[in-house]
Amino acid sequence: MATFELYRRSSIGMCLTETLDEMVSSGTLSPELAIQVLMQFDKSMTEALETQVKSKVSIKGHLHTYRFCDNVWTFILQDAVFKSEDCHDQVKRVKIVACDSKLLTQ
Repeated sequence: MATFELYRRSSIGMCLTETLDEMVSSGTLSPELAIQVLMQFDKSMTEALETQVKSKVSIKGHLHTYRFCDNVWTFILQDAVFKSEDCHDQVKRVKIVACDSKLLTQ
């Protein structure tokens, strides 16, 4: 299964990368093993989102910027409202990165 490195820029991905960098710097972990951990993180996040997330959310807001490059859409919304069955949240600014899931199976 192919994966994207999209989730490395999430909060948990940044924390993992920072921790791995510290471990490599201190000699606790080899750089090769750190790369393997990041690749496994990419695969695990992709698989978990495909198989375990069943919720649907609608998003409304002012579309500030959009971009399509290398089969990846990037949207920046201002004053976005997220609505689900049990939740209603408003966010000042949000960046959404979306890619075609068909590319993951190639």
